[in-house]
This record gives sequence, C-alpha cells and structure tokens, in this order.
Amino acid sequence: MTRPLPRIAQSPTDPAFVQDPYAFYERARALGRLVIWEDYAMPCAVGHAAANAILRDRRFGRTPPVPPPVPDHLRPFHALEENSMLELEPPRHTRLRNLALRAFTTSRIAALEPEIAALAHSLIDALPEGGGDLIPGFAQRLPVIVIARLLGVPEDRADDLLTWSNAMVAMYQARRDRAVEDAAARAARDFAAYLRGLIEIRRSRPADDLLSHLIAAEEAGAQLTTDEMVSTCVLLLNAGHEATVHTLGNAIKTLLETRATPPALAPDAIDATVEEVLRFDPPLHLFMRWAYDDIDVMGHKIPRGTRVACLLAAANRDPGPWKDPTRFDPGRVAKPNLSFGAGLHFCLGAPLARLELRTALPILFGRLRALTLAVPPRYANLYPFHGLEALRVRYDKRP
Repeated sequence: MTRPLPRIAQSPTDPAFVQDPYAFYERARALGRLVIWEDYAMPCAVGHAAANAILRDRRFGRTPPVPPPVPDHLRPFHALEENSMLELEPPRHTRLRNLALRAFTTSRIAALEPEIAALAHSLIDALPEGGGDLIPGFAQRLPVIVIARLLGVPEDRADDLLTWSNAMVAMYQARRDRAVEDAAARAARDFAAYLRGLIEIRRSRPADDLLSHLIAAEEAGAQLTTDEMVSTCVLLLNAGHEATVHTLGNAIKTLLETRATPPALAPDAIDATVEEVLRFDPPLHLFMRWAYDDIDVMGHKIPRGTRVACLLAAANRDPGPWKDPTRFDPGRVAKPNLSFGAGLHFCLGAPLARLELRTALPILFGRLRALTLAVPPRYANLYPFHGLEALRVRYDKRP
C-alpha cells in the first residue's frame, strides 16, 4: 500500500501566482515528485521524470473513460472538441494526425523561413516610431498570419481568427465562468460556419495548402469527414498561434531583462537560445491526462478513472536534469524539455514554433536598436497558459 500523496493548495487565479507561478512549483516539488493540487483536486506531476513518464505512458490518455454530459449551451463548442485530435486516442487520433502532418513536413516547414523573415520585417515596418506594445503589433500578428497561410485561410481574416481563438482557448483557463462558456460557444459556431464555407470554396478551387490536402484525402477515401476537417483546422489554427504568441512575448521579455542579446541571437547560438526560452518560461504550464488503468507512477498508485496533471513548467525547472534551473542561461547545453509535451500528443506544430522564434527574434532585435522595456511587463490571468498582458517597449527603429 503506497503512502498518501502530499497535498498543497494554491489558487491558479491568485494575482501573485499569475505573476510568478514558479514559486509555487518550488514549494510543491519540495513535497515530492507527485502532489495533490487541492484547487484542481487531482494528482500533479511536478518533477521532470514523473511528468515525462505520464506523458509517454499510453495507459494515460486525453479522452475521459466516462464522458460527462454536455450542457445545451456548450453544444457548439463540444461539436468541435469531439472531433479534435487533441481530445482523441488511437485509432482516430492516428488517422487525423497523419493527415495533418502533411502540412507539417520538415521540408515544408523549412521552406517557410524566407516568408517568416519577410513577414517579420513588414510587421516591424508597421510598428510606431519610438515605441509601442509588441504583443498586438508583433507577437500576435506573426504566428496567426503564418498558420493562416499554411492552412489556406485568407490572412485578411486574421482578426477574426484571433477573436475566435481567444474565446475558445479561454475554456481551458482557470478563470472560466458562464460568460466565458457562452463566448466560446458563439466563437465555435462562427468559426465552424466560416470554415465550412471555405471548404466548399476549396472543393472547387484547390490550392497548395492543408485545407486542400484534407479535402483531397477525403475524396480519395481516407474516411475524413467534413466535421473532422473543420475540427482539425480549428485545432491547428488555435494551437498553431496561441503558444507562439506567448512564447514570443515571454522570450522578448526574458532577453531584455537578462540583457542576453546580441550574443544569444547570433547564428551559432540562436537554436540553443530558443530551447532555453522554451524551457525557462513556456507558454503552457499544465496538461491533463486520464488514467485508463490502475497505474504505478514513481511508487504511487494512480487509480483508473483519475484525472492527472503534468506541470510542464515545473518539470522544466527540475534541478535533476538542469543545473541552476531558475537561471536563464542561453548558453547551456540544451536537453529535451516538456514545453511541447511528449509522447502521443506531442505538439504537432513544434517545428513551426521553433522556426518562427529562431527567425523572428534576431530580426526584431536587429531592427529595433536600443530596445528597452518602457514599463515592467505583467502576465495575464490565463492559467494554465502563461503570457503577457502587454509588452510596452521603447526603441529606435532601423530601416
């Protein structure tokens, strides 16, 4: 019989926690590699080994063993969720992921680098002289335009995509309430309706984009339904920019606060810097799984039907794999971190996110001379996501 897991309480919407969740992670890790987070009423893996083991163990999955009833007001949202590969297990997950991978091949992603660079320059050209907020002007615009182009969504709908995505992603946040749920349902309905119309256009006028590839697969008998196609595009559009928005903002903040540039952004250093940025202050801090069996994790029995959380950001600052993990060190030898997850549900867009960071950060710091923080940045109340409310800076823009 295993001993009970230690328990710890911390509101995920507490203002102090929102600004610095890492202090809580340190307290939790001091209790053990697995703890009960009382506010979530579930076991949480706070150590790297425990989180990595759960993420890679196929006996843990995303689909609840007994699906809960869906309230009427959330039916538009759940109509997308029930066909989303993020919430599915094999064999449906495998089929949908393999189809989506057609847009995320190594060669296709690598070929986007000149386009990402040109977009970064054009966004910087549009920034106001002297200073401004880099979140709406740069960090939001770059990834949403890139993923829209990749999927075949006209980029003049970028503002709609951001509005829909922000409303839907709020469903996973600790601040969720009825107003958030109603907004998410409206966004899901409008997003799905727009994509269905775009799918009809692509059926008659295909292009070299993911949407056209998915339609071709459907017509070739790959058993891809229109509902699955819509859900896949919604997931890729939401996930394809949400994480990169936060990572770009967090990266710029960290680089400015630690004064790590320009050496950290040199061509021979940028890849290691990107990995350290992802490890040090990732965009997603918590990812959940369901136990499909009675499972032993680090000497503790997790009963079947238990929902567990992997605290990715806590695992990334575990002193086991990383020496002095609370220090931002772009020169450290990179080791696999858990910012994009691991195992079956490893983030499909990880190569694209890395390319966007590797391309955009040197351009931004190269074009904006004397780049400094105008006011101390504050994180938004988004947990388990972790990103800035704003990033107001001063600079001298170079042509």
